[in-house]
Amino acid sequence: MINTLQKAEIKASFFLTGNFYANPAFAPAIKKLKLQGHYLGAHSDKHLLYNDWQNRDSLLVTKEEFTKDLLANYAKMKAFGIEKKEALYFLPPYEWYNRAIAGWTDEMGLTLVNFTPGTLSHADYTTPDAKNYRSSAVIFDNIIAYENANKMNGFILLSHIGSNPQRTDKFYTYLPKLITYLKNKGYRFVKIDELLREAGK
Repeated sequence: MINTLQKAEIKASFFLTGNFYANPAFAPAIKKLKLQGHYLGAHSDKHLLYNDWQNRDSLLVTKEEFTKDLLANYAKMKAFGIEKKEALYFLPPYEWYNRAIAGWTDEMGLTLVNFTPGTLSHADYTTPDAKNYRSSAVIFDNIIAYENANKMNGFILLSHIGSNPQRTDKFYTYLPKLITYLKNKGYRFVKIDELLREAGK
């Protein structure tokens, strides 16, 4: 993925957990991303599930637990020279949250972000044995269909930096042709802070 972005001269946004930042095996990749000018943000420290899947209003963490975990994420980012003030956009774990989580995020001076629903780009983590499995070809076709149907003035695609070894059909192999297609349609690829700044958010 990193090599594809570099070849296409694209800057992207990477939201990583504290566990990811703290893993020595990933340090070279993180340093490379930072050196290349990508946006590096927080995704929680321990990838907590904030609220129930069936009852979204039912919290599974307290405000104290939420705050402590997220601050721990930022503390580990600091080891790479990433200050909180430089990474004010936050992607919640599992991309699953409710009004309380959004409010607590705001109280910390952060802006909660998420992918644009409908593209299925986030399904690149699914494995063939799962009911929600989507092949990379299906994901690619769905992004194209979504763009054709909505003619959006920009949208947020979420792709995972890694996936289960059981998923041998890696979506990043489709990135070159997806990038080419969207560029030919007049889209520019920008980091999350630039995208939302232009949108006035």
